[in-house]
Amino acid sequence: MAKHLDLGQRGESLARSFLKEQAYEILDTNWRYSRAEIDIVARKGEQLIIVEVKTRASYRHGHPEDDVDHRKQQLLYDAATAYMDWIDHAGEIRFDILSVVIRPNGTHDIRHLRDAFFPGLF
Repeated sequence: MAKHLDLGQRGESLARSFLKEQAYEILDTNWRYSRAEIDIVARKGEQLIIVEVKTRASYRHGHPEDDVDHRKQQLLYDAATAYMDWIDHAGEIRFDILSVVIRPNGTHDIRHLRDAFFPGLF
């Protein structure tokens, strides 16, 4: 497997563990709709949370969450809308980013950005 794909999978695994430790229920992972993929769909209480996981090996090129641009936000919004229809969810929804940096020595940082963006405001 390509090195960057392995890093991404490790980041998503760490993100799932992190969310479970914070009492989030993981509903789906890598859910696809058209050209978009939702890394993690979670729930806490009645709120549906769409989680984008961004992983890097260092901060050399900035923070991982900086890569979630308006185009990516729109794709996530479109996929989230389809997911909500699929599960018949009419309640609250939130878009979060989990920013993961996994260093070559194996240590890692995780930043959870709740309400990272608000679709429709771009």
